[in-house]
Amino acid sequence: MDPPQLLLVGLVLLLGVLGVLVPGVPGTWLVWAGLMWWALHVRSAPAWALLVAATALLLVVQVVKWLLPPRRLRGVGVSRRMLVYAGAGAVLGFVLIPVVGAVPGFVGGIYLCERLRLGSHGEAWASVRAVMRAVGTSVLVELVACLMVVGAWLGAVLAGP
Repeated sequence: MDPPQLLLVGLVLLLGVLGVLVPGVPGTWLVWAGLMWWALHVRSAPAWALLVAATALLLVVQVVKWLLPPRRLRGVGVSRRMLVYAGAGAVLGFVLIPVVGAVPGFVGGIYLCERLRLGSHGEAWASVRAVMRAVGTSVLVELVACLMVVGAWLGAVLAGP
């Protein structure tokens, strides 16, 4: 696969990861579609194995998300700004401490947003707990799965043919 097309696949994957944070955007399916695009052009055993594993993982995540109880998001003060902070924290945490860093990064992003909004540690932490109960689990499960797929893809690309 030539570098410009590889860059486009990477951008689709990034758009998918960011899409997980935006309600109504099919982020998980964008990640899967980008991976399928790559696998169809590379046509190697590792590419097909990664596509099959990612498909299974992303389907399981969809079932898990469906089984998690929905909560009222507006009631606990979830805003688009907070989702951006949480997503940026998760991505940064994932980069600094691969895979497991996404969780503290996600929580840290929410805390930072609330600390800037509310001003005190106690109020910010209480808000973080309320938000995590309402939305955190569902978004975090989907975000970590997408980051795992993107990380595996990046590893496969860097490993070469």
